[in-house]
This record gives sequence, C-alpha cells and structure tokens, in this order.
Amino acid sequence: MKFRGGMAELMRQASRMQRKIEKRREELKEERFEAEAGNDMVKVTVDGAGDLVQVVIKDGAIEEEGMEMVMDLIVAASNKALADAREHVDAELEKVTGGLKIPGIG
Repeated sequence: MKFRGGMAELMRQASRMQRKIEKRREELKEERFEAEAGNDMVKVTVDGAGDLVQVVIKDGAIEEEGMEMVMDLIVAASNKALADAREHVDAELEKVTGGLKIPGIG
C-alpha cells in the first residue's frame, strides 16, 4: 500500500489530527454537565475534563433523609454526570478522528 506523499505526509496528517484533538479537548473542558438524584434533592455539575464543579443539596435534605442517604445521592448524581460528560467528550472526539481509533492520539 502506498501513501500519497509518502510517510512524511502521513506523519504531517497525524500531527494535524493530534492538534485538532487537543484543541477540541480544551474546548470541551469548558462544557458543563448536570445530574440530579433523589427527586432533585441533590444536583451536581461536572466539566468536560471530568472535574466536579458544584454540588447543590436541597435545604432540609439531611434532616429529611439523613446524612448517609444524602452522601449516596451525591455519589449517584456524580457518577451520572461524569458518565454523561465522558460519553459526550468521546462522541465529540470521534467526530474529529472520523471514528478512527488511533492509540496515543484519541
């Protein structure tokens, strides 16, 4: 199989794709993803980098449900928001790579 432009052109294209991926990753870090648990008793927000940004607990939730239940709700909402963020980031990066799974790049 011959590449048009040879190996040097292939390496340039890989380098361009890597730059596009890194640029898109930086943009995605700014996006926010929310999830709630316990009928909106707990809401969490994460960013596209997978960092927890905010936790909001409804007034009186600890008194109503107890600390242990609220902690479980925080974990559940956080896991949901993080999963949503990962899914979105993966889909966006797949658009950049055209669906190619390239080790070390994607």
